[in-house]
Amino acid sequence: MTEVKVERLKEFNQEILEQLVGIYMRGYEGMREYGGEGESYAKRYLRWCWGKAKDGFFVAKVGGEIAGFIVCDKDWYSKYEGRTVGAVHEFVIDKKFQGHGIGHKLMETCLEYLSRFNDRIELWVGEKNEGAIRFYESYGFRRVGQSGIWVRMIKDVGKSDKGP
Repeated sequence: MTEVKVERLKEFNQEILEQLVGIYMRGYEGMREYGGEGESYAKRYLRWCWGKAKDGFFVAKVGGEIAGFIVCDKDWYSKYEGRTVGAVHEFVIDKKFQGHGIGHKLMETCLEYLSRFNDRIELWVGEKNEGAIRFYESYGFRRVGQSGIWVRMIKDVGKSDKGP
């Protein structure tokens, strides 16, 4: 496989949105209960992610093609914590690129980014998405609750500084 490059998404236009929606939809094949209500939902959701956390919107590229992305929010107010924490809003690897370590590169980039600002990171994952749960646990996330079909996981991290 060609070298994987992880970079902050620099622009968010219609062409990129279409690419991201395709990755999102393919990533949730077989798990539609977690992937929202189809492409129109995905477009609204990804626009919201860009507006909420553009500094933490990272893509992995293989040969210039976007292979996956992760949205890391350093300013998420968690009602469960009663304070601001880091959050992973979305994390998906295109099906055709899964199993090549791309998810690890994106997660490491996200954790490095969020740990500069936060001492705790939270995310939500579908209860039946056992592969993702194991992946998150391998990075030190632990299950701390559930709401409906969603499992809440947190990771405590040390802050190296409070920001740039």
